[in-house]
Amino acid sequence: MKVILGLGNPGAEYTNTRHNAGVLFVDYLASRSQELGASPYGWRREKNKMVFKSSEFTLIKSVDTFMNESGYLTPNPSPNLGEGSFLLVHDDLDIKLGEFKIQKGIGPKLHNGVESVENVLKTRDFWRIRIGIDNRPHSAEGSVRGEEYVLQKFSLEERETLNKVFEEICNKLI
Repeated sequence: MKVILGLGNPGAEYTNTRHNAGVLFVDYLASRSQELGASPYGWRREKNKMVFKSSEFTLIKSVDTFMNESGYLTPNPSPNLGEGSFLLVHDDLDIKLGEFKIQKGIGPKLHNGVESVENVLKTRDFWRIRIGIDNRPHSAEGSVRGEEYVLQKFSLEERETLNKVFEEICNKLI
């Protein structure tokens, strides 16, 4: 059984933002699973998180925990990390939009949500699904700062690209 934690921020103002790519992915996987008849119940609230269970995995996303405190969303007790049963899904500015990486123990140069999970689990030794979100134009004047860019909403065209990435990741997981 895989436990998949999708990182993001709660609240309407963060809906469809680049920083919520992890939450967008677990929502996508849950909807795809329901289409296949996996769970008649959908998302259920468990304390400070929303949980979706199927026979293949448990999906987790935040109810009211912000990205930088995401470590508190990890399963309790901590998952068996040695068997690859825990996957963290998050946005990654080090990867271009339309690309992703599934890697163990490797993450972006700076990501407070990932760091929070590492601190709570007391290890970096778990799988990550790193979803590329960088689609900034690069010019002589520079580009939008990362802190600002991740909180911007995806365009319709970018969401179409992201959904293709989600489909590709799902095909690898299922």
